[in-house]
Amino acid sequence: MSTTWRGEEEPDHPRPKGVAWVRVAVKGGLLGLLTFGCLGLLLLVRLIEAPLFGLRRPVTPFITQFVCRNAFRILGMRFESDGEPMRSHGAVVANHSSWLDIFSLNARKRIYYVAKAEVAGWAGIGWLARATGTVFINRDPKEAAEQRALFIRRLAAGHKLLFFPEGTSTDGQRVLSFKPTLFAAFFDAELRDTIWVQPVSVTYYAPLGEEPRFYSWWGGMDFAPHLLKVLAAPRQGRVRVVYHPPLRVADYAGRKQLAAEAEVSVRRGHDAGVEAGRISPVR
Repeated sequence: MSTTWRGEEEPDHPRPKGVAWVRVAVKGGLLGLLTFGCLGLLLLVRLIEAPLFGLRRPVTPFITQFVCRNAFRILGMRFESDGEPMRSHGAVVANHSSWLDIFSLNARKRIYYVAKAEVAGWAGIGWLARATGTVFINRDPKEAAEQRALFIRRLAAGHKLLFFPEGTSTDGQRVLSFKPTLFAAFFDAELRDTIWVQPVSVTYYAPLGEEPRFYSWWGGMDFAPHLLKVLAAPRQGRVRVVYHPPLRVADYAGRKQLAAEAEVSVRRGHDAGVEAGRISPVR
């Protein structure tokens, strides 16, 4: 994982005023009820699922997907997707620009995130991440072999692991160079000939009248003010997720070549989405 991307000056997130607090209370309350209510259900189901299926999770990912789909309905935010999620074993790689990516990338495809170890300790978010099967990794090179073995076990169990190869979130107006480190696990002798990697582009479109970076969360931004801004908005924009043709790992000489090809697909789809938003903004 890289250091946090800073980029341009971060925008202010003014506190909601007046009737905006009503929107925060209603949408925030419903979102919390949906998320933590279904988390309780997931944990109960997992008590039965875990001893019967071990690493495999044939039921609980559907609960996570239900939460993510309905989160956009509560927010009033339009969700769009193009392309077909792959059915083959393997992983998913995408650009990263917001905490909303958690909902966007799970709304149509059942996946398991790969996140930095610090996330496990974040209040609320860490608890949700652990319950839904997130894989946590450290930046310590001494743990590289152990983490690679964990990836192999999860991929072999049929899990679709989702990586953010940029290593950080951005302002949503660009795609950073992909770091090839995490692609190394795909070339293990047990996996190389049987798994695929699917590139996915995620583009957010701000509500009419707001700046394009409205939904992006990066740099030193605090989570709570950004969440309040999104909840308080009188109207919402949309998100578009594009699934590109999967890449067969065995067709590539190594992790750097595979990472570069995945980056090309993600950047092409994202840049096309950003340009389309400039031509035809959300109304």
